[in-house]
Amino acid sequence: MSSKQAVAAAAIASTILGNPLQLGSSSSSLSVVAFSPSSHHHRNYASTFLKSSAVSESPSVSTDNSDDGDDNTDKTNNSNSKSWWKDFQLKDSTLAPSVINDFPILATSFDADGKIISPTPSTDADGADGKQNKRLVYLDSAATSQKPNAVTSALTAYYEHANSNVHRGAHALSREATEQYESARDKVASFINANSRNEIVFTSGATEAINLVATALSNTCGQPPKNARDLYLTKGDEIIITESEHHSNIVPWQMVAERTGAVLKYVPACAATGGFDLDAFTELITPNTKFVSVQHVSNVLGSINPVDEIVEIVRSKAAPGANIMLDACQSVPHMGVDVQKLNVDFIAASGHKMCGPTGIGFLYGKESVLNSLPPYKGGGEMIDEVYMDHSTYAPAPARFEAGTPAIAQAIGLGAAIDYLNKIGIERIHDYEVELADYLRRRLEDVKGVTVLGPPVGTERAALCAFVTEAVHPSDLGTFLDVEGVAIRAGHHCCQPLHRALGYSHSARASLYFYNTKEDVDDFIAVLEDTLKFFGSLGSDAIEEADSDDNFVPLF
Repeated sequence: MSSKQAVAAAAIASTILGNPLQLGSSSSSLSVVAFSPSSHHHRNYASTFLKSSAVSESPSVSTDNSDDGDDNTDKTNNSNSKSWWKDFQLKDSTLAPSVINDFPILATSFDADGKIISPTPSTDADGADGKQNKRLVYLDSAATSQKPNAVTSALTAYYEHANSNVHRGAHALSREATEQYESARDKVASFINANSRNEIVFTSGATEAINLVATALSNTCGQPPKNARDLYLTKGDEIIITESEHHSNIVPWQMVAERTGAVLKYVPACAATGGFDLDAFTELITPNTKFVSVQHVSNVLGSINPVDEIVEIVRSKAAPGANIMLDACQSVPHMGVDVQKLNVDFIAASGHKMCGPTGIGFLYGKESVLNSLPPYKGGGEMIDEVYMDHSTYAPAPARFEAGTPAIAQAIGLGAAIDYLNKIGIERIHDYEVELADYLRRRLEDVKGVTVLGPPVGTERAALCAFVTEAVHPSDLGTFLDVEGVAIRAGHHCCQPLHRALGYSHSARASLYFYNTKEDVDDFIAVLEDTLKFFGSLGSDAIEEADSDDNFVPLF
């Protein structure tokens, strides 16, 4: 049995065992909050997750996959759109080719069985058995971006020439390491136009950045802090998030609500448009609202939230001094983010999504607000004075960077910012807007595919999550992997959003500036071939795949 047949057999078997795309009948309820909206809203905003409708009844967005009578012709054969993509050209078609050699991993290829062939310039197009090798088509940059030589070289150079602990060291190596580490902080501050370098706190990533703020606001468990200047949340205070958030921007606030007695409310996902429901958001905001935390860009829908309007509503309707946080993981790498113009209090971002190393990210916070938060962790670096009966703490950012920091990773993030600045974030954004629209239009032409998020013609981030009628996303991802195409499959750490849309999982293709039109075309070609392959399998093939004698387990 070939690798392709093995994957197909496993995929068919998973479908037979019970369509994993259909949600189960069990329901669960979170006891943290309960909120009832006004009667003119049809959905319950409280944190109670009931059984979603089946896929066929789900409020799917942005799809038109119906057949006209007995016409089984693919949508790509429509007289108005037939092969339009073959003549399509990107305006900035030189960007990706100009940087591709900076990313050695993108030269990876695979043999006929889908095994990795080391990415070397001498790798032949044909394998030893004469079968054509397949090149890597990397469409998973929303999960993590690839790293250019400039970043990996910076990491190596630090370890080979400057490795030392930072701050207070009396020797030359420590001074050099400190200079490089703090220079990276300056680069981050400049990249997002922070008012001061003291507004940048290095973290392990966006998850830790969000947890830092959430924990600092709730470490008194709702009781007034000893320092009357410290910010805190207490019983009756309101926290607003959305149903579309990544789990990293949901779970920490559930924990805060449990510790403090604060009320957690959420804006429901807007299935019809994939956008942000400003009317629902406005209704949720009250004088008791103390904290709002939302995505800048959805990692599933690709929608860009209206931050200006969100900030205006919060500043005019919420409690005085209410704070706003943006999860900017999917925006900072792809577009210009100016924190002073946005006028939010915090943003969280991850370095590994913007060509930097894993294990590094940052929290931006207005300096006055950061210095009103109690420390997140205790230890070295974050102190002012330590006595046996009490301690005093350093101002931000040091008070939130206890212990030895991720020095090399921060330096690598600085190198990544240098690299992005050399290309130009505006050029990257403009390129990705066009490439994202091209991907969205190509997917729209694939029969049996439903794309989640804004419709064609609406600006979106450079990612598309989608479901298909024939294949579960996980099986589809595995099948595409055999052909060298790397996408993401699952709930993308957004289970509530998927439940709201009526799906348990989706597949996601995501782009970065090193992707090309050819990457999209190759992905679509493999996707269409895969869907046609499954569509051609009759009941006999399914019964054969269901046989214990023929089933091939998929590991």
